[in-house]
Amino acid sequence: MEHDFLMRLLTIDPMKAGLIALIGGLCAMMANRGIAVFHDGLRPLMPEYLEGRMDHKTLAATSFALSFGLVIGFGLPFSLTAPIILVHSLLLGTDVVGTWCNNSRRGFLLSGVIGAVYGVALMVGLRSIVDLFNMMPVNFMNNLSQVGDPIIVCFALFPALVVGYQYGYKKGMWVLVATLVGYLVAHSFGSISFGGRIEKPVKLDPNGIALLLAMIAMFYFTMQERPATSENADGVKTKGANEMLVGLFSARIERIQKNKWLLVFSGGLCAMAGSMSFSLLAEGPVSLQLMAQGEQTSAMLVALARAISFIPLVGMTAIATGVYSPEGMKFVFVAGLATNNPLIAFIAGGVIMFLEIRLLARTAIWLDKYPGVKACGDHIRTAITRMLEVSLLVGGMIASNAILPGMGFMIVAGIYLLNRTSRRPLVEMSIGPVATIAVGILANLFYFIGIV
Repeated sequence: MEHDFLMRLLTIDPMKAGLIALIGGLCAMMANRGIAVFHDGLRPLMPEYLEGRMDHKTLAATSFALSFGLVIGFGLPFSLTAPIILVHSLLLGTDVVGTWCNNSRRGFLLSGVIGAVYGVALMVGLRSIVDLFNMMPVNFMNNLSQVGDPIIVCFALFPALVVGYQYGYKKGMWVLVATLVGYLVAHSFGSISFGGRIEKPVKLDPNGIALLLAMIAMFYFTMQERPATSENADGVKTKGANEMLVGLFSARIERIQKNKWLLVFSGGLCAMAGSMSFSLLAEGPVSLQLMAQGEQTSAMLVALARAISFIPLVGMTAIATGVYSPEGMKFVFVAGLATNNPLIAFIAGGVIMFLEIRLLARTAIWLDKYPGVKACGDHIRTAITRMLEVSLLVGGMIASNAILPGMGFMIVAGIYLLNRTSRRPLVEMSIGPVATIAVGILANLFYFIGIV
């Protein structure tokens, strides 16, 4: 087993292995020093530890409890559906590594080494699992990739759901109509040649055009919302909630800006790994599936929508805690997907992270002027989650039924429904991939005992 692992280690692209090792080591070291952590729930706990109100053992145990289940039940199953690592698998692990190592010079260096080894081991381990599945008599890897097929079509629907959540059913239906019209028009034209003035006609992606129109409609409604003006007894306009937060935690904002160059380097590396040239990391399950299908533009649009949704969450927790995210507000992945050149992706990712940090306070104050944006961010995350739950459940049923006709439907539905009764249920959007892997293993077991 060790020999096989080492042989696979020798066959992987050294540049990709080096890049993933750099990201793993750097992010683990930043977690160790409380500069940046990936898990949004861990970020508020870091000041408690750094300021002496929480001991190291409690922080390490909490970090493990928050991250382990998500890595096993969410990150890895999605990473197995495509030859791309879901960023959660890597950065949740580096959170654990960084917080488990002591806050000393030795612990700092050790966290970097372990984080780098973890990144490469994750890369090689996923490849080993895929190779193992491919060697089985019932090879279900092609079927496993079908789990994400419904996402390719359904991802354009989430803006309509966001508008429905925020502004009501009727407006949501109008956005849905605009989405469908955009799809039909793009599908009808197929490509645009601009009267023959360009050598190759521009091919229109119906899903991408539908998503673009839906997002424009969504942000149109969002930007119309303005805060109610409030004045004190003297007629002076009062400060917004975020502006008061910025004033209260100015020292913690300065702490983030003090460590900006490490964060800039991290942002550049993540952008490079998230470019189509490397296709090492994906910021979320939707963009992962789109990247695997070669849908670069659609993956970029989804990453952009997700990044916008994380502005309030990452920005506000960063201001209140003085701890940032190693990937920032996720705009670095948009930079990576916008270009096929890794060097340009690295530079663009670093510049974006620099601007995020420099404009952190101004961004928070700007959100006071557009309260609809913050609500929209919350609804985007909810809508994408709901869309993923439905799409991946349907995809899991289709893929599982292809592996075990008839029984596949039953097993996926059974796991999905029984998961809701569990004391420690899996994240529902991971049921499709997890159930399909279980069906594939079960099909091989049936093969060995001669049932099928």
